[in-house]
Amino acid sequence: MAMQVELRVFATLRKYLPDHPLDRGVVVTVEPGTTVGQLITKAGVPLEKVKIVMVNNRHADLDQQLVDGDRVAVFPPVAGG
Repeated sequence: MAMQVELRVFATLRKYLPDHPLDRGVVVTVEPGTTVGQLITKAGVPLEKVKIVMVNNRHADLDQQLVDGDRVAVFPPVAGG
């Protein structure tokens, strides 16, 4: 049975999801057992461009399996002072 998760991309990663709304994420349908890395790849975001991943506001690894209703936020490396 398929699941729905919300994906949000930030900063320079937004170019990979140009229709991504600023105020909410994109709902993506995935199969049970899908990992964070597989979701990001399915969305067309290159994994090598990803530095930080959060699932439900907690740091996550790319191999973490998703569950229905998860909210995934993806960030590139950040620079600054």
